[in-house]
Amino acid sequence: MLANYLNKSKPINFIGILVFFIICFLTTVSSHLFNTGFSGEKLLKSFILLMLFLSVFFFYNFILSKNKLTFDNSYAYLLFTLFIICILPELTSYKTLILAIIYLFFLRKIYSLRSHKKVIQKLFDSGFWLGILFILEPISILFFILVFTAVILHLKITLHTLFTAVIGFIAPLFIYFTYFFWFDKTEEFTRLFNFDFNIDIQIYTQTKLFWFFVCIFTSSLFSIFFKSVETIGVSNTFRRSWTLLIINFFIILLFLALLPAKNGSEIIFILFPASVIITNGIELIKKNIIKNLILFGFLFGSIFFCFFL
Repeated sequence: MLANYLNKSKPINFIGILVFFIICFLTTVSSHLFNTGFSGEKLLKSFILLMLFLSVFFFYNFILSKNKLTFDNSYAYLLFTLFIICILPELTSYKTLILAIIYLFFLRKIYSLRSHKKVIQKLFDSGFWLGILFILEPISILFFILVFTAVILHLKITLHTLFTAVIGFIAPLFIYFTYFFWFDKTEEFTRLFNFDFNIDIQIYTQTKLFWFFVCIFTSSLFSIFFKSVETIGVSNTFRRSWTLLIINFFIILLFLALLPAKNGSEIIFILFPASVIITNGIELIKKNIIKNLILFGFLFGSIFFCFFL
């Protein structure tokens, strides 16, 4: 039923899943306003949050449709939306959602390297977006591992392919430094490089986040194992993209562990690789009845996590 409905990537699927998200979002917002009191400022904040969420969904879907990271279906988009709904009450920070959008801009350039078109431009753009991400969250410098991995997997290693992204990364930093230099506040700039690691992951031991992580991590590991067995003997573009996805997943785990300020909303960063990886695992299942059980399990689980945990 649900598996058949999502078996093809159609605009109606995107709209239907989006409507479901908006219903959950409005329900969450209404509950919050009922408990804390209505005000125009809160209503405006909720509207801005909704616009940011819609941007996140748009760019997520754009990356999937352009880079063939899954088959032609809507499973990944559904899973990504359901995972967002699970942690919806925690996702009330403008900064986190803006960072997530910039992160998707960065990933868009990284995964598009598979096509070998406008390679230098894509590498520069990936470095540029990573530079902006670094200014907002310095620990994101870890994503340079993803840049160099993409170069090794998809391109020939040359001076151009190795250093173009570095030049792109420096560009926004140079503008940022110039601003502080003009106002004689260069110490503000140097603080970016005073990395404040915080390996305390106690927040993830809370009941909701703990079980959410267990579900995501376990499902991803099963999918990584079974899909890797299928692709290991095949030399094609997807195998390289699959390797990049797996590395992306584990880099995000390290990123979350080292992030200095944790409140639960940062989990949104792992949802891109996790949803795509889990989708690839679901696609291996031949029987629709099993696919339906899994998809409905995620559907009802997301509602339970959002409203009852």
